[in-house]
Amino acid sequence: MSSGGHGGRRRAKKHVEEEHENHERWLVSYADMMTLLLVLFVVLFAMSQVDKDKFAALASGLSEAFGAPVTAVQGSAGNPEASVLDSLDAAVDVQIPPAPAAQESVDAAAAEAAAQEAARVAAEARAEYDHLAAARDAIDAALAAAGHAGTARYEIDERGLVVHIVSDPVLFGPEEATLRPQGREILDAVGPTLAALPNRLAVEGHANSLPVTRGGPWPSNWELSAFRATTVVRYLAAGGVAQDRLSGTGLSDTMPMVPASDPDALSLNRRVDIVVLSDASAEANELLPGLDAPAQAPAPAAPAPAAPAQEGTHE
Repeated sequence: MSSGGHGGRRRAKKHVEEEHENHERWLVSYADMMTLLLVLFVVLFAMSQVDKDKFAALASGLSEAFGAPVTAVQGSAGNPEASVLDSLDAAVDVQIPPAPAAQESVDAAAAEAAAQEAARVAAEARAEYDHLAAARDAIDAALAAAGHAGTARYEIDERGLVVHIVSDPVLFGPEEATLRPQGREILDAVGPTLAALPNRLAVEGHANSLPVTRGGPWPSNWELSAFRATTVVRYLAAGGVAQDRLSGTGLSDTMPMVPASDPDALSLNRRVDIVVLSDASAEANELLPGLDAPAQAPAPAAPAPAAPAQEGTHE
């Protein structure tokens, strides 16, 4: 056993060899680069192949749309489109007219289409007006033949033909919703003409501005006007008018025929309207009042009432 002044024997250091370096790694990057270049050239080559049929269709379409020839600039003579298709390396120059000219063409086409549509709507409105006017004349002739000329007023508005039948004293008695004999005669006269029409019919009951008698059978003019309208609907349906073409509405005093200041307001505004609804389009219906305006004649005087126009304290 010995111990030296140097602290004993020193342990030998382990020898570590240097890692071997691969000097051929650049070949991998080089191969990747060459692969990418090959793919790039393949894509470029594929993009350069022009579909001849599609190119011919494109050239023809551009020529028709823009009204100018589509020319191909290339070295050989002959048909320009065929030359371009046969010689893909030639430069192609598609001649497109300036934008303003194209816009003018579009505007002209739009204006022509609008004019045609306006003419179509006007013709439709005129045809519908003639149909409604013929129905008006037939109803008026039927009333005259039954001895009730002048009991109705007519107008053609955006809804259709409106037949105003004054209910005092023609249709109903004061604050009553039961048809008077004269009212049944009028409905019997107009019923066949209404039944022969293809149009739907809206029956509207109206009242004047006077209230109903307090404590009477009707809570308000709404109930009275509605019951009168449905009374007329039931009578027309029983007389042969198809029920699926009829509807009834009470409008109270919300749609007067004449202003309240008119001397005849109490009698004229208490009425029943039969509206022959138009079958035309909404655009054509908007033109109907303008067509009817020149044909409006002075309204005939209302028939002389057999009793005062008031229904007690009512409308």
